[in-house]
Amino acid sequence: MNTPKSTDKYLSARDIDFMLYDWLDVESLTSRPRFENHSKETFDAVLEVSEDIAKEYFAPHARKADTNEPTFDGEHVHMIPEVAPALAQFAEAGLTASTLDEELGGIQLPNVVARACFSWFQSANIGTSSYPMLTMGNAALLLAYGTQDQIDRFVMPELEGRFFGTMCLSEPEVGSSLGDVSTHAVPQADGTFRVHGQKMWISAGEHELSENIVHLVLARADGDPAGANGLSLFIVPKFLVNADGSLGERNDVALSGLNHKMGYRGTTNTLLNFGEGEHTPGGAAGAVGYLVGERTKGLQYMFHMMNGARIGVGAGAVALGYHGYLDALAYARDRLQGRPVENKDPNAAPVPIVKHADVRRMLLASKTYVEGGLGLIMYAATLLDDQQTAPTEAERARAALLLDVLTPIVKTWPSQWCLEANFQAIQVLGGAGYTRDHDVEQLYRDNRLNPIHEGTHGIQANDLLGRKVIMKGGSGLALYLETVRATIAKVTEAPAGTPAAGWAEQAASLEANLGRIEEVTAALWKDGDPRAALANAWVYLEAFGHTTLAWLWLEQALAAEAAAGSRGDDDFLRGKRAAARYFFSHELPRTGPQFDLLAAVDTTLPDLDDDWL
Repeated sequence: MNTPKSTDKYLSARDIDFMLYDWLDVESLTSRPRFENHSKETFDAVLEVSEDIAKEYFAPHARKADTNEPTFDGEHVHMIPEVAPALAQFAEAGLTASTLDEELGGIQLPNVVARACFSWFQSANIGTSSYPMLTMGNAALLLAYGTQDQIDRFVMPELEGRFFGTMCLSEPEVGSSLGDVSTHAVPQADGTFRVHGQKMWISAGEHELSENIVHLVLARADGDPAGANGLSLFIVPKFLVNADGSLGERNDVALSGLNHKMGYRGTTNTLLNFGEGEHTPGGAAGAVGYLVGERTKGLQYMFHMMNGARIGVGAGAVALGYHGYLDALAYARDRLQGRPVENKDPNAAPVPIVKHADVRRMLLASKTYVEGGLGLIMYAATLLDDQQTAPTEAERARAALLLDVLTPIVKTWPSQWCLEANFQAIQVLGGAGYTRDHDVEQLYRDNRLNPIHEGTHGIQANDLLGRKVIMKGGSGLALYLETVRATIAKVTEAPAGTPAAGWAEQAASLEANLGRIEEVTAALWKDGDPRAALANAWVYLEAFGHTTLAWLWLEQALAAEAAAGSRGDDDFLRGKRAAARYFFSHELPRTGPQFDLLAAVDTTLPDLDDDWL
């Protein structure tokens, strides 16, 4: 088993080890044909390599990238030199293809192990890690829906680290309302399209870190219907790629300008012009685009990448929150200030601030957010593994449905509560936390973007309440409730006097919350009026999210009890159980008033006249 490292700053290797092996039993995945060439030893080896590369190549320039963000001189984007070699190390280690087939040069890692590996990079340097995250999502989409020629020309160079990828959805006047996309594509006689339009907020949209950039562009082919169902997806590369894999002409994709955000400053964020005549491949107007799959199915295909990105955003929020928590914990153990309430003798030596109750409160709350959030991300990744490799079709379908229900939570809960951990980290450091002398200031700014990335809380809330819990006759919600109740049964059916039976109070609280979810979901949709039902969808999302985290904390607590019984207790396992009890006693009660508001089907917000604001 990995042992805790005194140098742990970004994540806890021991916590990752606990989640993978003590809780999720990832080693059992090696019995499945896809992972049969793996073992715990190979998993640990890739985890160790990831940690080492993240610490040696990604972490050292995180601050420098923040204070020296990319610039554009009208022709070229300039950024600090440390980014390119870090990304080269990532690719050379085979991590871009970590979950892919061996025949593609992949490692065939389980998704849950790959997610743990990538968390090291997100925690060490979220800006630099965005480039491979987007590229991996881009490649996965094309592997699912692209032609063999598209895979050969665009995906294989991505997996080798020579090409990077993006996704281009939003436009200057179109944010999340994708049905209003105005970028259009004109069919050509040779089967290609010429793309015209602008895309805004495109992360990694322009740079000189790679030979080429593969843009996946959502656009409407001329003649196709209005609305989201009329959109198609196109590959629009920065440089055209010849049949032999060599680079051809510069495509008509041009950087109009860089956006300057409060965080993620190491990731170029761009306004891109497609087909505005700055370059004219073949002498014709428009950027050359290659249709992915069938026309009008672009949004369906794009959700393949977007759902992965939503999990990636949640994972990034966890990583940033975890980094901040560990920084605050280390500071609180070293910073001497004040004396205990029971001993105010001015001649007594000051104590570390971790001894003060309010600092302990902030740290323990943060621990529940970041370790709970990591558990949520790891659990979601196991569902993806089950969706792809479980032995039976029924098990695969079950995992897919549960992951579908949980995805809005996976994206939003860490984006809210691990950001809160960053807030508390600044508070623990006091005035020092508000300066650039410590990482916590930057970590907060970086994490503040995640509640917006890949769909706001409101969008995810409408998805959860307006679609996920009522789709297929409510089967998604029924599966969620059944799965959580299976955990509760581990407690209620445990023999009296056993460690598991000691969690009866928490299990009862969780069961009560499940009852309230059933109650309010029925009440909100009783009349079938989406205006009333979705008026407080964000409250539903928060209450559902905290209930989900209570469930996963109960899971972690039971795993900690089992580990303590099998090999002996220690401070790490005691800390797990203390965090679980804190979440039930201090965090889960937040949901009571939320459920009350939902049950009342309050319509204050839809009834509000905007002139009153």
